[in-house]
Amino acid sequence: MCAATMPPMDALILEHNTEPALKIKISGGGRCNITNVNLSPSDYLGDSSFISRVFETFDNKDLLEFLRKRGLKPVLRKESQYFCPNSSKEIIELLLQEASKIPIKYGVEVMGVKKRKDLFEVESSAGTFYAKKLLVASGGLSYPTCGASPKGYDIAASFGHTVVATRPALVGLTLQPEEFWMRDLAGLSLPVEIAVGRRKICSDLLFAHRGVTGPAVLDASLFWNRGKITVDFLPTKRLKTLFRSSYKSALSQIPLPKRFVKAFFDALKIPETPYAKMSEEQKQRLSLLKSYAFAPAGTFGYSKAEVTKGGVATDEVDPSTMESLLVEGLYFAGEVLDVTGRVGGYNFQWAFSTAVVAAKSL
Repeated sequence: MCAATMPPMDALILEHNTEPALKIKISGGGRCNITNVNLSPSDYLGDSSFISRVFETFDNKDLLEFLRKRGLKPVLRKESQYFCPNSSKEIIELLLQEASKIPIKYGVEVMGVKKRKDLFEVESSAGTFYAKKLLVASGGLSYPTCGASPKGYDIAASFGHTVVATRPALVGLTLQPEEFWMRDLAGLSLPVEIAVGRRKICSDLLFAHRGVTGPAVLDASLFWNRGKITVDFLPTKRLKTLFRSSYKSALSQIPLPKRFVKAFFDALKIPETPYAKMSEEQKQRLSLLKSYAFAPAGTFGYSKAEVTKGGVATDEVDPSTMESLLVEGLYFAGEVLDVTGRVGGYNFQWAFSTAVVAAKSL
């Protein structure tokens, strides 16, 4: 994207993989979740003023206009998410065409970068390259099968930049033994509200063999590091309105899949008795349907994570240019920075926006 939007100049792209844009290729079920109708710093984990400054230069409307002018008309799915009409190859081919003035060397392993006077010296498996300006857009640690590596963080650290500790994000969460009952529900999906810190996320939760996943959990993982999250399994219902018959069992009156309700009752040792015969303590346990709090054991890891949170500290980067405030001529864009978006196209938007800001400055 940076090469596609910068003026003609003597430049070169060093690509670790043997083909371009592998992460774009596999995203969104092969259709690439390009961006979102809604775009706000609140959709990101990171410094909100830094994020705002970037989007002032190039936001979702600018991205959609850029693509439409070049013949790609993204389609709206899932209410607010823009995808390629047919295949992610459409946006990859568009970007390659727009960037055709800049040569790309594929399968290049960058070993290290130094700066001698006003030139960067890039040591690689394809030889040593020299440049007055260097853009690091190497992504994070997620999807190692797509060539993910810590190289960008290593380069930043070698020049004195602070690298905020990285963690998998937009990823499933594993369970402590107390919650192993959920693993027996693998394949079942429910609309829920998850509270993590001050954040409340409404979407679907999917039970899996390793733990819990689905859009609600992926978003929650962005804001969770350790400690408890709270799940409301009945986000649109009030518990008091459910038990209209005192003589029917509480289990039969809960509007959730019976497989889930049975497992929930068993796990919390709630008897399948008429509601009127339940003790106050049992009714209190029943209220956990609205506020089930538990501490995940961890995450599914980088191999299952869509993105990496953490990265190059943004207070050491100029948001109007993407240039390092520590080293003249050194730039950063995309996921390598300490800004991470929610599920729904936010991370591609961030990558494209920071690339355009860098391109203008280059």
